[in-house]
Amino acid sequence: MSGAHARGRGSGRAKAAPATKPAGTPSARPGPESGSKSGSKPGSKSGSKPGSKPDLATEITASLVVFLVALPLCIGVAVASGVPAELGIISGVIGGLVVGVVRGSTLQVSGPAAGLAALVAETVLEHGVAMLGVIVLFSGILQIVLGVVRLGRMFQAISIAVVQGMLAGIGLPLMFSQAYPMADAKAPGTPIENMAGIPGLFADILTDPQAMIATLLGVATIVLSFVWKKVPGPAKRIPAALVAVGIGIAVAALPGVDVKTLQVGNLLASVQVPGAEQFAGLADTAIIGSILTFTVIASAESLFTAAAVDRMHSGPRTRYNTELIAQGAGNTVAGVLGALPITAVVARSSANVQAGAKTRISRTLHGLWLLAFALLLPQVLALIPISVLAGVLVHSGWKLFAPEEFPKMWRQDRGEFVVMTVTTLVIVATALLEGVLIGLAAGIVLAALRMSQTVIRQHIEDDTAKVVMAGNATFLRLPQVIEALESAAASGKPRIRLDLTGVTHLDHACRNQVEEFTAQQRGMGLRVELLMPGPAKAEAPATRAPEPAPSRTPSPTASPTPSPTPTVAPSPGPDAQWFYLDTRPLPGGYDDYAERPPLVG
Repeated sequence: MSGAHARGRGSGRAKAAPATKPAGTPSARPGPESGSKSGSKPGSKSGSKPGSKPDLATEITASLVVFLVALPLCIGVAVASGVPAELGIISGVIGGLVVGVVRGSTLQVSGPAAGLAALVAETVLEHGVAMLGVIVLFSGILQIVLGVVRLGRMFQAISIAVVQGMLAGIGLPLMFSQAYPMADAKAPGTPIENMAGIPGLFADILTDPQAMIATLLGVATIVLSFVWKKVPGPAKRIPAALVAVGIGIAVAALPGVDVKTLQVGNLLASVQVPGAEQFAGLADTAIIGSILTFTVIASAESLFTAAAVDRMHSGPRTRYNTELIAQGAGNTVAGVLGALPITAVVARSSANVQAGAKTRISRTLHGLWLLAFALLLPQVLALIPISVLAGVLVHSGWKLFAPEEFPKMWRQDRGEFVVMTVTTLVIVATALLEGVLIGLAAGIVLAALRMSQTVIRQHIEDDTAKVVMAGNATFLRLPQVIEALESAAASGKPRIRLDLTGVTHLDHACRNQVEEFTAQQRGMGLRVELLMPGPAKAEAPATRAPEPAPSRTPSPTASPTPSPTPTVAPSPGPDAQWFYLDTRPLPGGYDDYAERPPLVG
C-alpha cells in the first residue's frame, strides 16, 4: 500500500512511506454527518498492520454496518431536500458502486449528505426537480475537470473558521426546517421564516394528539442518537438511527396512532433523465450559479471529510485529486439519473473504519445492499415514520452546528471567531454561496490586517524629526503612515529622518506615499534623509589597474613583472543602513546648520 506506515525491527532495509496529515484541515467536524467521535482516535481499528491482507468476512460485515447507517440517512436527506425518497437511495447506491470503486480514498464512504439538504431544497423550490439532474450533472463534470488539472488540494486552502462557520450555517437551518416534519407539519420556507414559526408550531402540537405522538417519536430519536453510544455491551454497535427507525415502526403500527409514514414508489420509475428542455436551462445565469455552488460546496465537504477520515486510520492516505475525480464521476452519474448530489460523509465513513474495514470492498458492497433492499423490500420503507427521519436529521444538524465550537474559537482566536460567526449568520440570512463568499472575504481581510502590522515611532532629536517604521507597511496602514509623515513635517525642524530599514514589506502604496512626501518636503527646502528597506547593494568594484604595455623586444634576462592585484572596495556588512542623502545646501535661515557634517548611514 502506497502511503501506509511500514513497521519493522530489522536492518532498516524496508522503505517506509509515512502517512502524512494534510495541512490546514479542520480537526473536528468537516463532514455533514459527523456524529461519531472516532475521529479523535487516530489509528483505530482499520488494520493494525498496513501490510496485512484484508479479511473478506470483515469487509462484508463492515459493509452491512455502513448499509444500516446509510439507509435511514439516504431517505431522510431526500425527504429534507423535498424530493422523492427513492432519489436518496439511488444516490446512496451511486456513492457505493461508482465512487466506492475508484482508488481515491480507501475507507471514505459517499452518498447524499445532510449538509446539502437545504441547498437542494432551495434549488428544487426555485427550479424544479427536473432541473436538479442538470445541475448535479455539470457539477460532476466540473469536479472531474478540477481533479484532472490537479486542483484537489486547492480546497484545503480555506480558513478553518470559514469551514466551521459554513457547517454551522448549514446545521442551524437544517434543525429548524426539520422541526416541522418532526411534528408532521410543513415548513414555512426560508430559514428566517422557519425560526419565526417555531412558537406557532408548538401551539399546534399541543392541540393535536397525533402531532404530539409524531413529535415525541422525533424527540426520542434525537435523545437516542445522543445517548446510544453510552449503552453498555454489544448493543451499542447497532446504529442509533436504525434503532430509532425500529421503534418508530413499532409505535406507528399501534392502534390509534396515525402518524405520517414514508411514501415509497418504484425505484426505477423514479429515475428522471434530463431532456432537451432541461439542458436549455443552462442559458440561465441562476442555473450556472447553482452549478458553481454545488461544485464548491460538495468538493469542499468531500475533501475536508477525507482529511478527517485519514486521521481515523493508519492505512493509505487519500489521493485528493483522484478522490475529486471519483466524486465528480458519482455526481455525473447521479445527474444523468436525476438523483441527489453526492459528497463524502463522516458518519458512514467512521462506521466503516470502526467496523474494521481495510479496503474499498466494504464501501462498494454497502451500495449493493442499498440497491437490493430498495428493489426487494420497498414495502418496509413505507412503514418508517417521517418524524423519525426528521429526528435523525435534527441530530445531524446539531452536530453540524456544534455550538461548543463558538466559545472554543473565542478563546483561541477572537478574529477567527468573528469570521466564523459572520459566515454562519450570512448563510442563515441569505444563502450558502453568499455566506461562504463573504466568509472567505472576511478571512482574507483578517489575514491582510494581521500581515500588515506596522510599528511607527516618532521623536524629536536636536534639529531632526525622526520617524522609524518596522513591520509590514501596506495600504491598510496608509492612514497611520500619512499621519506620522505629516506630524514630522509639522514639527518645524530643518531635518526629517525617515528610517524604514526595519520594514520587512513595503507595498507600492506606502512606498509611493513616502517618496512623494520626501520629494515634496525637499522641494520646500527641508533636508530629508530617507533610509529605505531592502538588501544592501554592494558598491561597484574598483576597476583593474592598467597593465604596462609589453615590450616589443623583451630582454631574455628580465624577470616577468607580476600583474597588479585588483583592489575591490569593501562591501558593507548586513547591518549597514542605506538611505538617499540630500546633498543640496540648506536654505537660508538655517546658516547655523551649514557647517554641520552630513549624516552617514
